[in-house]
Amino acid sequence: MATTSPNDAFVAFEHVQKSYDGVSLVVKDLNLSIGKGEFLTMLGPSGSGKTTCLMMLAGFETATHGEIKLDGRPINQVPPHKRGIGMVFQNYALFPHMTVGENLSFPLEVRGMGKSDREAKIKRALDMVQMGAFANRRPSQLSGGQQQRIALARALVFDPGLVLMDEPLGALDKQLREHMQFEIKHLHESLGITVVYVTHDQGEALTMSDRVAVFNDGRIQQLAPPADLYERPDNSFVAQFIGENNKLAGTVEELTEGHALVRLSTGELIDATPVNIREKGQKTLVSIRPERVEFKPEMMPAGAHTIDAEVVEIIYMGDILRAVLKVAGSADFVMKMRNTLGQTRLVQGQKIKVGWHPQDARALDPM
Repeated sequence: MATTSPNDAFVAFEHVQKSYDGVSLVVKDLNLSIGKGEFLTMLGPSGSGKTTCLMMLAGFETATHGEIKLDGRPINQVPPHKRGIGMVFQNYALFPHMTVGENLSFPLEVRGMGKSDREAKIKRALDMVQMGAFANRRPSQLSGGQQQRIALARALVFDPGLVLMDEPLGALDKQLREHMQFEIKHLHESLGITVVYVTHDQGEALTMSDRVAVFNDGRIQQLAPPADLYERPDNSFVAQFIGENNKLAGTVEELTEGHALVRLSTGELIDATPVNIREKGQKTLVSIRPERVEFKPEMMPAGAHTIDAEVVEIIYMGDILRAVLKVAGSADFVMKMRNTLGQTRLVQGQKIKVGWHPQDARALDPM
């Protein structure tokens, strides 16, 4: 599947395959082009092929078939240390016997850089990650977040055009992880470097990326900017993997271009936008995002579809209230409400009507 093929691709995978046993393919005919200065995230569950793609680009794995190019130059036969690529790992991979400054000096020394130039680049890289005062410390004297900043500085210190990041924030706590997401994004924007980032965390991917490649079973399921993935998923896998979804099972009764009439398993008819639906009579899962569901008549959009619901549970989450509802035979239908002053409080067992705009319902291929 060709995802995109701009003529000025900085990184290109051309019909790349990877097998470890000569039989089963971990990566299946990957065609992917990444523009210079782009932040592209490879997102997917464990075993989907995303990390293998990153390791082939870094040179730590060899493609079984196909070609990988960097700035127009084939690099399949180029060893990792000659590719000029910065790399950041989840486990930091810092040398424990070296100081912070020595860790950053190492990639400059192997490139034959003089001492004064090395010192200037080390200072600049440490200042970029707000770690200028830590040059003489050893990794064991730093917190996890500080070690990750040093690992990031080491990847940037020799001014690479491409930086690869493999689950770099996975070992950090939630608050620090979110803070580092913005730091990395701001560094990317200020330096103009190309970043290829691997994660299984869809929140990270949506926050940081220019485009996201969603992997499953060794293939890209969809390649798009974050908003397109969330609002216009290409199939059920992408819809369920990106964000939270309500799913209502049904059958397509009418199908025209851009519109499907779906009869739910409990008999209700609802309108939806068809995605990967090819014919009448096809089974479908209708997907509706929890934040698009409303229960106050005055807040419902014009043309909203309404349906009976029963409150199963209300969960207080600080900034939002999460209502679990029984809707059309589903007992885990979720509605998210902002926690605002004067918000109507629902109670368990309460009968209400909920509604959503038809364009927010998507009739997807069943998983």
